[in-house]
Amino acid sequence: MDKMITKSESINQKRWKKFKSIKRGYYSFIALVTLYILSLFLPLFINSKALLVKYEGSYYLPAIVDAIPGLNSYYDGSIFNQDIAGEANFRHLQRKWKGTNNWVIMPLYPFNPYEDITNNESKMYEAPSSTHWFGTDDTGRDVFARMCYAFNISISFAFILTVLNYIIGVSIGGAMGYFGGKFDLFFQRLIEIWSSMPLLFVVIIISSILEPTFVLLIFIYTLVNWIFLTYYMRAEFYREKSKDYVSAAISMGQSNTKIIFKHILPNSLVPVITYFPFSMVGGILVLVSLDFLGFGLAPPTPSWGQILYVGLSNITKWWMVFAPIMAQFFTLLSIVFIGEAIREAFDPKIYSRLR
Repeated sequence: MDKMITKSESINQKRWKKFKSIKRGYYSFIALVTLYILSLFLPLFINSKALLVKYEGSYYLPAIVDAIPGLNSYYDGSIFNQDIAGEANFRHLQRKWKGTNNWVIMPLYPFNPYEDITNNESKMYEAPSSTHWFGTDDTGRDVFARMCYAFNISISFAFILTVLNYIIGVSIGGAMGYFGGKFDLFFQRLIEIWSSMPLLFVVIIISSILEPTFVLLIFIYTLVNWIFLTYYMRAEFYREKSKDYVSAAISMGQSNTKIIFKHILPNSLVPVITYFPFSMVGGILVLVSLDFLGFGLAPPTPSWGQILYVGLSNITKWWMVFAPIMAQFFTLLSIVFIGEAIREAFDPKIYSRLR
């Protein structure tokens, strides 16, 4: 009788299976990743520029060109014999050319987050309707379009900020824990001094001198946000370097680089990985708070914090408060569910042989 040979699962395969078994975390992960990938192509779905235009036998792709960074997506109204100043109004062209040989195919939601009352089609504080799903704000800009673009900006900001903080924090904290001694003492004193810097005042001062941009805000918050990770990694490296497998690697003559990256680091990342989603929550809240206070991204950049500020300035416009709060609530709730699932999947007690 042939014996069935079953291949044992690796620890990472077990973790992935455990993560998938926690439905609220797994489905939140799928939903959030899917929405973020779709948000990268928002100019194809939510845009006032047409997907495809046929005019006098020629074809144009305004929205597709708009989705490609670096390309000129400006189409003057005179190109289509439109008697308006500035850029062409493709919604107007679609109505005008109905039943003719010329035609326009618009995106699913034919508004962009920057159009205001100057386009003569939107009104200030227009209530939600079949035309503007989440209404318009104090300048006539479409709230639904701004909410969707703000989602992409918020997730991108939090992800980039968290990754940079992890790279710096893991590197410095790991080195402190591994080398110890004067090296560890020097960086401890340096971190204590650096962490005393009043970050909010720094942001206010810089915002008063320079126009805050996405990259500038990332840079400012990266200056100090890495500090909390150094303590995690320092403690993990101190614990791991005293174990027998590290002593064996040293006795075999392996270099410090190989010991750090091949042996200690993989065994020290579990608490750091489980904290990653919660760090992203902090990144989103940072950007929303700065935009709400007026020290974040410069207008008219789409922002949940800016939309909420406008709503609270005129509380009778309920959609201006409801939309950003609900968007933040469900986004942060999904990330927290993902974080809980990751923490459960990486819990070493689950895979212990002593259980």
